[in-house]
Amino acid sequence: MGVKIAVNGFGTIGKRVSEAIMLQDDMYLLGVTKTKPNFEAFIANQKNIDLYVPKDKIEEFEAKGVKVRGTMNELFEKADLVVDATPSGVGATYREFYSKYSLKMVFQGGEKPEVAELSYSALCNHEKAVGKSSVRVVSCNTTGLLRLICSLRKKYPIQKIKALMVRRGSDPKEVKRGPINSIVIDPKLPSHHGVDVKTVVPDINIMTAAIVVPTTLMHLHYINITFDKKITRNDIIEALENSPRILLIDAPKTGIKSTSELIEYFRDYGRKRNDVPELVIWENMIHVEDKEATIVQSVHQESIVIPENIDAIRALSSLEKDKKKTIEKTNNTLGILGGRLT
Repeated sequence: MGVKIAVNGFGTIGKRVSEAIMLQDDMYLLGVTKTKPNFEAFIANQKNIDLYVPKDKIEEFEAKGVKVRGTMNELFEKADLVVDATPSGVGATYREFYSKYSLKMVFQGGEKPEVAELSYSALCNHEKAVGKSSVRVVSCNTTGLLRLICSLRKKYPIQKIKALMVRRGSDPKEVKRGPINSIVIDPKLPSHHGVDVKTVVPDINIMTAAIVVPTTLMHLHYINITFDKKITRNDIIEALENSPRILLIDAPKTGIKSTSELIEYFRDYGRKRNDVPELVIWENMIHVEDKEATIVQSVHQESIVIPENIDAIRALSSLEKDKKKTIEKTNNTLGILGGRLT
């Protein structure tokens, strides 16, 4: 059966993590939780995923025709590990509750770093997470930055990084967020993204800024990296092309020149929910002068952290101590691409 896992929350991240767990041969999804009998609860029923709810909500769910397996307490009593996929800031309120059941804990990037023993990125610090009691998988933007940084810095030491995060305004299903007709600046410099990167690689010199734009599809990063020594464009392309979970796209060659066309490609490719768990590098936008490189990348906020959640489960449960092996296994089960999209 493997490690027994509960997923607390069945929204954007929870449903994707749950389905990813079901594809693994070394872990088992016991069930998921919901606090409201909305359409996602019906989907859990349709997928034969056991649903657990607060005790005082059972009648409300059943009155709506949603089948409930039991209470959240009953789920956590049976589990070895919980993946917290509750809304940002809510996970920390559950931490003491999880501890009562001696659960290993995987939190998401919407929580503060202090919620867990370690902030986690598979490519950067998987080995440090092995055997820990809790980790926090960093946010979508931070995951994208770290995949790039840790793909380059081992071979090509980095002096400093400056990056602009062009953030999506909301996820596709969110009806109460924006902006609709504005570009909103993050009033803080640096933005929290660079600060979050340093929770995983504390020695990196990084400064980030952020704006929010009226789109729901993906984030876009403009990144300037200064290396310790002179570097070539081919050096960067080779390093990224050979790194897992990174996909290079040449816009003139493929005709894909926007996030909407990129999403459409993966929709046609057959990806469920048009997910793009890969970090997408716009190859034609890689520009190098002496020791400085400019790189543009896209991050699909709904799915990029899903493989990292699976690897984090393996780390906490000591199922796989080698980052290359867990990344390879997760990539194979989830069909994650690498190299160049041609």
